[in-house]
Amino acid sequence: MKHLAPETEITLFFVPDDYATGREPDVARELFPEIAIVRARDYLKFALGRSVAGVPRAVDVVQYLGGDVMHAARVRARLGGAATSYKFAHGNYAKSLRRAYAVDEKNAADLRKAGVPDERLSIVGNLAVDGAFAEAAGTFALHSADDRRIAPGGVLVMPGARKHEIASLVPFFLAACVRLRAIAPGLSVAFAISPFTTKEELERALTSGGHPNFWGTRGTVVDAPEGLALQPEDDQPAVPVVRDAMRFATRARMVLTIPGTKCIELAALGVPTMVCVPTNTAESVVINGPLQYIDRIPFAGIALKRAAVLAVDARFAMTAQPNMDAGEIIMPELRGTLTPGYVARRAAEYAADDAARALASSRLRDLYAGHAGAAERMARSLLDAAV
Repeated sequence: MKHLAPETEITLFFVPDDYATGREPDVARELFPEIAIVRARDYLKFALGRSVAGVPRAVDVVQYLGGDVMHAARVRARLGGAATSYKFAHGNYAKSLRRAYAVDEKNAADLRKAGVPDERLSIVGNLAVDGAFAEAAGTFALHSADDRRIAPGGVLVMPGARKHEIASLVPFFLAACVRLRAIAPGLSVAFAISPFTTKEELERALTSGGHPNFWGTRGTVVDAPEGLALQPEDDQPAVPVVRDAMRFATRARMVLTIPGTKCIELAALGVPTMVCVPTNTAESVVINGPLQYIDRIPFAGIALKRAAVLAVDARFAMTAQPNMDAGEIIMPELRGTLTPGYVARRAAEYAADDAARALASSRLRDLYAGHAGAAERMARSLLDAAV
């Protein structure tokens, strides 16, 4: 939007969210120093009627991008302006929208059912696709990294950014990398760690070795001039770390990751990807709604949440969004109680199957080709809504 209309003033509100890491406002401020950033704790003050520095007295448009829709409604109640939404809307808020933006026709149908009038609905595409292309091109690079540290044609591991994912999946995937090197010595490995994850979080994860049910390896974080690396115990070679995941994913032979928006981004870039869905500690998974908190019930809570998560997981034939969008498995999925050795063997097999990866790359790229340009389509419409 700033590219189309540099004079536009933008305020970005972060709201309370169980999925957040807490570092999102800091990263946003680094990426977009020209816009106003409001942290979740300051938003709560604002929502309760207090004044917060940097928040304008009035706005032309309130655009919902994520979290509970009630927060967008509260911002609009205080600042006025037209209401617009991306992907989600319901109830009276859906009927009040000047414009709702859908990812695709299926999403548009859901918005119609929620009460959005058809004449106020626009299908723009998935914003994650443009974000992936921009990151791959280095547009959002926050950390200088020497490309020579990461050998082309290797395996790139993306373990997630939520606290429980870092705590257990970093040691788990590091153990898988150790075993992968033993199986396929010529295959390089590297970690792509989210900019939301701190060095201290990595250190705590490797010091503990993660949850015992993941059979991860302990280690240390090496802070060298050329960048961070994860040093497994027993003097195994260190595994280099990069922060700009999509920039390096396009150079990888394949990516090893977990479900999430990153799967759509990797698909748009045509990167062959194997998706791990470990249920080793299902009770630690973050889920929507009140079930998220049943593990706090004394004695039976953990068992109840684990049973609930496994029941939900069993209802879905596929977990990676590109597979669901395609209606078939294009990104191989490993599900259930996973061990590092099993993941390493399956990754080695996929890395060696050039034909399977080439076919997957082509089909993944085609799957989201029509979404390119979603960000500009939506930005132009928002500028119109602000008039």
